Amino acid sequence: MREFIVEADGGSRGNPGPAGYGCVVLDAATGETLVETYEYLGVVTNNVAEYRGLLAGLRAAHDLDPSASVHVRMDSKLVVEQMSGRWKIKHPDLKPLALEAGRVFPPGRVTYEWIPREQNKRADRLANEAMDSGGSASSVRQPAPAAEADAVADAKAEADVRAAKAVAAPGWAPADMGAPATFVLLRHGETPLTPQKRFSGSGGTDPALSEIGREQAERAAEALAGRGTIQHILASPLTRTRQTAAAVAERLGIEVTVEDGLIETDFGAWEGLTFAEVRERYPDDLNTWLSDPEAEPTGGGESFAATATRIAATRDKLVAAYAGRTVLLVTHVTPIKTFVRLALGAPPESLFRMELSAASLSAVAYYADGNASVRLLNDTSHLRP
Repeated sequence: MREFIVEADGGSRGNPGPAGYGCVVLDAATGETLVETYEYLGVVTNNVAEYRGLLAGLRAAHDLDPSASVHVRMDSKLVVEQMSGRWKIKHPDLKPLALEAGRVFPPGRVTYEWIPREQNKRADRLANEAMDSGGSASSVRQPAPAAEADAVADAKAEADVRAAKAVAAPGWAPADMGAPATFVLLRHGETPLTPQKRFSGSGGTDPALSEIGREQAERAAEALAGRGTIQHILASPLTRTRQTAAAVAERLGIEVTVEDGLIETDFGAWEGLTFAEVRERYPDDLNTWLSDPEAEPTGGGESFAATATRIAATRDKLVAAYAGRTVLLVTHVTPIKTFVRLALGAPPESLFRMELSAASLSAVAYYADGNASVRLLNDTSHLRP
């Protein structure tokens, strides 16, 4: 049986906005490019353009050999996961396109693989040519020479960097591209243990805010009210986070929802101790904990790896529930650092290289294709006189 590789991409400048797709069909055995096709679509969303690119690629492969098998490679995690059956298709504009794509070849003859954008340059270049054209373009043609294609791809990469900088401008309202779920991460205000730098997790210590902490919460509330973009407030179940969230909720007129997944790490027998006290009493356990994310604090606390698993599950649940919304998550040091670490794809040791002050603000946006954008880290400007 002959096998084809389909590489497809789609884009929209504005989402929705002027859109186009591009796709390439290759011979899997030889790597030879058999078909290139692209088309301007008018004003549609980015996801619709991605699906239209997939559909065009499958149809082009079918025209070459309807008995072949096809391996699809795309940088849209949404399309790949939905067509693989792992994600549900909820948007009414996407359901008919997905059904149509699934009917081009018999079930079982098409497989899907997500690839990074830099590995999808040919389809990306064609999609941008379609958008640049402002009208329908040649449906089948031979590929451009390699040097020319690379030059176009490099120019597009530079344009993408400029666009990314523009998207990352200050402001937390959902961006136009992909309507992300935006999490504004607020660490609780100071407690009596905070200035002493004592371990204060979920393993027994549950201090309330100090007077300074209450003032910090009020200042954070004032700053967030000035932004005017928060639509929901979720908080860890611990006292200090609920008190901080309550100050913001009163200012914004929004109810607080308690989310257990946002709770701080359990530090076991180290709860209430300073770092120096832990080093003196449990030196071997501390050294292991600092070097191994799977290691638990003395007494059966929660490892960084377990915290990361919990935060990832909480993140996925909340991204699905609050797509396109801006949500304030009032939580703790380790969860906030973990949200940021996972968004960056950084190693576990990066947790020790982030500063996160009491009542500081951070922000991460999550897009439907699985990508994340860290927009703010440890902002304390609202706490200054």
